Amino acid sequence: MLGIDVEACRGRQKRLLATLEGQSLDAIVVTHNEHVQWLVGPRYEFKFSPAAVLFADGRVGLVAPNEAPETAAADDVRTYEAQWLCTLRNDQRAASSDAVLAILKEAGGLKRLGVEYSSYPVHVSSQFPAELVDIEPEIYRQRRKKDADEIAKIRMAISGTEKMYEKAREIICPGINELEVFNQLQAAAVAQYGEALTGTGNDYASGEMGGPARDRKVEDGELYILDLGPAFRGYFADNSRAIAVNGKPTDEQLEAWTYIMKVFAHLESVVKPGKSCKELFLEVQDILKAAPIGEFPHHLGHGIGLYPHEAPHLNSCWDDKFEVGDVFTCEPGLYDARLKFGMRLENDYLVTETGIENLSPFKMELA
Repeated sequence: MLGIDVEACRGRQKRLLATLEGQSLDAIVVTHNEHVQWLVGPRYEFKFSPAAVLFADGRVGLVAPNEAPETAAADDVRTYEAQWLCTLRNDQRAASSDAVLAILKEAGGLKRLGVEYSSYPVHVSSQFPAELVDIEPEIYRQRRKKDADEIAKIRMAISGTEKMYEKAREIICPGINELEVFNQLQAAAVAQYGEALTGTGNDYASGEMGGPARDRKVEDGELYILDLGPAFRGYFADNSRAIAVNGKPTDEQLEAWTYIMKVFAHLESVVKPGKSCKELFLEVQDILKAAPIGEFPHHLGHGIGLYPHEAPHLNSCWDDKFEVGDVFTCEPGLYDARLKFGMRLENDYLVTETGIENLSPFKMELA
């Protein structure tokens, strides 16, 4: 199920049409690369500008760069020239829009279009008069519920982080360069996937709250926070571990770790469909405020999928509720100079009918 699942894509197309049926749309034009992948199957890099047109009768047109894909949940595939003599064109969206315009004009009688307001091109709107309805929020809402083909890719992405942490525990010691850690961990994920990563991240700085790898040797006594987010075929993992550089965490570091672990015990006992994410965030704040050392200054987590941060938001700035099919992270942290510099532990979870499943059940200890 790691390839393109045409049936799953067709199911997403039907769900989107059914939800929007009351808005009397003649067609939906999708222009975000991630949404094209979600609806039709093929994944295209950021440098290209694919598009898809989903008609009210269920027919789908795909506009692809250069050549038609081998597999796609589409009935009509058009291409545009994305490169000339191997040189990428800078007018990708203009070239793609010509093909979109041809699909729309050939259909005839289209008066009301669902589009993504943030990316629907003026190349099309200026040449094809129609009433436009913003369906982007609905697509994001539907993307929360992960289908089996999506969960399979997310599980594969997460398996890469497990191999990365195994390698990290093997190589991290005083004096190793952060760039060397980064390089070896990337290689571990590539070996696990058997192909190049389609995304990477996040934090590789030792003795810091976070940040990219630096040309710097890690020091004895530091906690090395590794917040890793490699992507497999467009789907992201995102989990974190903190590792004592010398293999011997201090008493203060170990005590802080026990408070982080209280958060996971609480989360796994209370989260189920309908639970308020904001309420959970506030509950975790109270747990971590009781820690004798350290502050918790960031969100508790977020959804993951085709984008590193999706709904649900475990954050007091939103008021989401957990839903079946959500895949989300939980990443409590405590930071203080006395902890050199602190820790953030993060797991990935799937919301089920009765609770949650931990998708990243690997070692969480500091050593």
